[in-house]
Amino acid sequence: MEEAEIAAYENEVPVGAVLLIGDRVYRGHNRVIRDHDPTAHAEVVVIREAAKEVGNYRLTGSRLYVTLEPCIMCVGAIVQARIGRLVYGARDPRYGAIESMLKFCDLHINHKLDICSGSMEERSSALLKDFFQARR
Repeated sequence: MEEAEIAAYENEVPVGAVLLIGDRVYRGHNRVIRDHDPTAHAEVVVIREAAKEVGNYRLTGSRLYVTLEPCIMCVGAIVQARIGRLVYGARDPRYGAIESMLKFCDLHINHKLDICSGSMEERSSALLKDFFQARR
């Protein structure tokens, strides 16, 4: 949630992510506007940072925590990185690719991802609603 709040403070869509690999913690938030990069979603930011430091694009055994259900692009990055567990908060009815717009588990992909949804869902949803309401 802290990373999502940082994103909101920076006028980015308030999504935060934390990736755990053993005892190493990687943190990130949306940086699309700041980086002028449409792929700079919180999930991609932490995956890039971790892969660079680990020296491998495969992050097997890692756990990714994110405040919003990942989009198609981010699910693709999660699968390619071979992340072991995904925990996310709020559902994303427009772009969510785990259970909302697309059901990732229905795809026949060789990587099995352990998924847990609804973690801190109310708080994540409220932050997103407040952010967009303030801009309307």
